Amino acid sequence: MTAKKDDQLIHLVFGGELDDVSEVKFKDLASLDVVGFYPNYASAHQAWLGKARETIDNAQMRYFIVHLHRLLDPAKDD
Repeated sequence: MTAKKDDQLIHLVFGGELDDVSEVKFKDLASLDVVGFYPNYASAHQAWLGKARETIDNAQMRYFIVHLHRLLDPAKDD
């Protein structure tokens, strides 16, 4: 099933400093950076890219895109 123009495919962009780059375990959960919520992947990707570029000098810093719409309705295949 393809997404309709009016569908909100909510995405979360967040990140933080990792203990070890070989796994996703954050140094301090209280200091996670919640960049924001976005209505589609394209805008979430733009936000992710901006944050990734901002923090490029810190090898431990990672940002992620979470497809919240998939968690909210896992039976719906998009």
